[in-house]
Amino acid sequence: MSDWKTKLENELQLAADARARNNEGRARVCARRAAGIAVREYLARRSIKTGSPSAYDLLKTLAGMPDIPAGARSASQYLTLRVDEEFKLPAAVDLIHEARALCEQLLPGELT
Repeated sequence: MSDWKTKLENELQLAADARARNNEGRARVCARRAAGIAVREYLARRSIKTGSPSAYDLLKTLAGMPDIPAGARSASQYLTLRVDEEFKLPAAVDLIHEARALCEQLLPGELT
């Protein structure tokens, strides 16, 4: 398994584990990191240079690209939502699901 794929799968597992322990904040962080890994791989395959290692910055870059599928744009926008004062997302969004959906849209058939 590729190094990026191992890291991505590990982050998704960490997200699921955090959710199982009712640690939604950690689940969000891990889901975003997993999505960032997928975006970095997607951009690398297209020879697009990335200036920042930040998953958040990579997701923002992806959301601004005109040629990505609508589902990937939507997922990247959800994954960059900020939490409110109570550390809740402003919308009822499952970031683990969104991260998986983004990975599948950008890298079809790559996840197990």
